[in-house]
Amino acid sequence: MNIKIEHIGVWTKDLEKMRSFYQSYFSMKCSKRYENVNKGFSSYFLSFESGARIELMKRTDIKEGKDEKGSVNGLAHIAISVGDKETVDKLTERLRSDGYEIFGEPKTTGDGYYESVILDPEGNRIEITE
Repeated sequence: MNIKIEHIGVWTKDLEKMRSFYQSYFSMKCSKRYENVNKGFSSYFLSFESGARIELMKRTDIKEGKDEKGSVNGLAHIAISVGDKETVDKLTERLRSDGYEIFGEPKTTGDGYYESVILDPEGNRIEITE
């Protein structure tokens, strides 16, 4: 039996902005946009070279949550490994200079990860790890 996470789904307000962000900063390949007009639903699958995927989804009846993302029960963050500390630092600085919020500066955490934490365009926490 080969058990793995197939993909993680993320509801978005601005599907194109989120697609562009993940493609630009994390070199993800993007599927063709899927549309279901009857349900007011559209989505993209974005794939890492490793095969892991994120599904970005938008539906007209999804409402904005009232609690701060990442600080309530449920999905807290997505961790994306970039290979080494130098790349964590460089990507964090690139995101900072492009105006994205750095939620946690690069550091080695208590559990041994070297990481920074940034917020994507819709406030989802992304850990950039070595």
